Parts: sequence; structure tokens; C-alpha cells
Amino acid sequence: MLSYAVIFFIIAIVAAVLGFTGIAGAATNIAWILFVVFVILAIISLLRGRRPV
Repeated sequence: MLSYAVIFFIIAIVAAVLGFTGIAGAATNIAWILFVVFVILAIISLLRGRRPV
């Protein structure tokens, strides 16, 4: 999921350089949402830890 966030961030940078501000804004928002979801899932995973069966 973090890789998707990085890909969308790169798309946003390229779109901003080329002048496509609408696409850049949308890609930035998608990257931000994916990053937040990644952080939340990482924190949940760390809190749960590995439990013995």
C-alpha cells in the first residue's frame, strides 16, 4: 500500500511539472489517503503483535 502512495505521489509531481493541476491535486489526495491508511494499519499491526496459538 505504501508503494501505491509513492506511485501516486510521483504522478502528482510529474503532473504538476507539466501543468496538469487538476490531475496533480487528485493524485496528491489519493496518495495522502493511501499513506494514512498504511500508517493506521501499521500501528494496528504493531499493537496486536504476534500472539502464540
